[in-house]
Amino acid sequence: MIIYQSTKGGFLDDAFGQDIETVVLGAYQARTGHRVAQSEVRAWKESLLAMAKVLRHESIPDDCGVAIEYVIPQTAKRIDLLLSGIDELGHSKLIIVELKQWKTATLTHMDGLVRTRFAGGESDTSHPSYQAWSYAELLRNFNEVVYSREVAVQPCAYLHNFVDGAILNDPRYQPYVDKAPMFLSGQTERERLRAFIARHVHRGDRGDLIVQIENGRIRPSRRLIDALIGMLEGKREFVLIDDQKVAHETVVVEASEGAKRVIIIDGGPGTGKSVVAINLLAALTARRLMAKYVTKNRAPRAVFEQTLSGSYRRSQIASLFAGSGEFIETPADTFDALIVDEAHRLNEKSGLYANLGNNQIEEIIRAARCAVFFIDEDQRVTWRDIGRKSNIAAWAQKAGAAVTHLKLASQFRCSGSDGYLAWLDQVLGIRDTANPVLEADAFDFRVFESPNELRRLIDEKNLANNRARMVAGYCWDWKSKRQPSAFDVVIPEHSFAMQWNLAQDGGLWITADRSVEQIGCIHTCQGLEVDYVGVIVGPDLIARAGEIVTRPEKRSRQDQSIKGYKKALRAKPEEARSKADAIIKNTYRTLMTRGMKGCYIYCTDAETAAYFRERIAHRYEPGRPDIGLEMVADKATDAR
Repeated sequence: MIIYQSTKGGFLDDAFGQDIETVVLGAYQARTGHRVAQSEVRAWKESLLAMAKVLRHESIPDDCGVAIEYVIPQTAKRIDLLLSGIDELGHSKLIIVELKQWKTATLTHMDGLVRTRFAGGESDTSHPSYQAWSYAELLRNFNEVVYSREVAVQPCAYLHNFVDGAILNDPRYQPYVDKAPMFLSGQTERERLRAFIARHVHRGDRGDLIVQIENGRIRPSRRLIDALIGMLEGKREFVLIDDQKVAHETVVVEASEGAKRVIIIDGGPGTGKSVVAINLLAALTARRLMAKYVTKNRAPRAVFEQTLSGSYRRSQIASLFAGSGEFIETPADTFDALIVDEAHRLNEKSGLYANLGNNQIEEIIRAARCAVFFIDEDQRVTWRDIGRKSNIAAWAQKAGAAVTHLKLASQFRCSGSDGYLAWLDQVLGIRDTANPVLEADAFDFRVFESPNELRRLIDEKNLANNRARMVAGYCWDWKSKRQPSAFDVVIPEHSFAMQWNLAQDGGLWITADRSVEQIGCIHTCQGLEVDYVGVIVGPDLIARAGEIVTRPEKRSRQDQSIKGYKKALRAKPEEARSKADAIIKNTYRTLMTRGMKGCYIYCTDAETAAYFRERIAHRYEPGRPDIGLEMVADKATDAR
């Protein structure tokens, strides 16, 4: 959808002969039926007038096409300005112009991201050149007119208020600036941008190319398909086994039929939910179906993008990944398939303040002909999590969708030990099982008396392949977020101090080279796995008289996981305590199942440590350091 479309001549008449922001606002309301914030109207006025000054020159043909606010189909992304025409060789040319009113920016350590000030304060966002280039990639990968006609798409960015470009031209951003040149404030920069446009648009086309692109069929390009399949080939971690293969083939067949359908795939930790999901993304894309991999948490998406591409510059596949809150206004059946991993983490509302949309389950089912939900109800770990099989089935019924239930049972995490998972459910008080004691060799589970010795072993395990991490319950404030030198997880009696995972690593904390130096939380490791995990069990979960007791009040005040607990406690105390109890237990169950080869724990409460220790059989196994010896070593370490 395009909000405003004209030629250069018509655009200049509207910009200088009328109030351009009023013209665009009228077009926006007519096309969408929605209102728009005054801040955006002001942005139109300032940016479009700045662009009109660039175009007001005889070197740019009067009949070149101009489009404002092009909404890229099947995304929530809007391209600020498009210009179309013919180059010197007679080829169709499309120019993308990303318009920014920015005046300042600062560097970040994250690929393609800068920090700038918005109305709500400073935050990280895409570098303007990266943003323009990524929009070009979306068109090249999904718009059939663009890739079938081999239309040359040239992105650029115009920051008409930005004077000093030293930060934005930092070498770390150079790969994106090379692909999408950046132009700043001032007469010289205006002339540079004008010359850039004139070089690419030699003759006008009266906007014909823009019309064709707007009406172009949306389906994945062969280039994208080959790239995605090539990324999966040869990666052993994505090979399907046993019931994973059964679930995969069932979904491929049902999703390809085109009928309205919801598929619920139930599986515990390590059953391969994410492996099946990624393979489905590749298989359905290969069939020229519009599919996306969806999660609420950014971390799984970021890690899979990096794993598949092998690079932080994920030019071809990033558009296949989406957050669960991106479908608020998506029309019905826009996608052939949406593949929702970690569906137990879905929320009712979207947005930073949980004030957008109606219900994420409803929105996803509406947006896709086939919605696939991978779910483990025992991994609901925040107050807002609504992902239940019954909820999904109810929304499917309302949408008139047939429902298929599938189960993943084979265990590939925790050394394939179903016994460990059953024991963990028993020992955490989640449910009664036939595994009250963890048998010898069922899984490498150890209890440490000191967090220092736990850290030492995780550091040692990490040397092999960077796949050992420390995590903890969210019982400590994140002081280092604002004070980089501050420590967060501090246990004074052991002279232990570490920081929470660095904000600069974002969703890639679990794979970053230095992340073994920080402690992760539920939000940065759920849906992901390592070989060895070290878990600090905080004061929110203790054992008393042989029973597990949860204490929500011991969680950090900054923890959003149980936001709403105090209000609910006043209204329905019994229900609130039960829900908080489940969240805390599920959190530790999730943390303690991130390790494929081993889980080591330290409990801040001595009685809790004894509780876990007493439920491990054959602790003094010949040839293996027993727990008693580890405790002695811990004390020696602390004494030093």
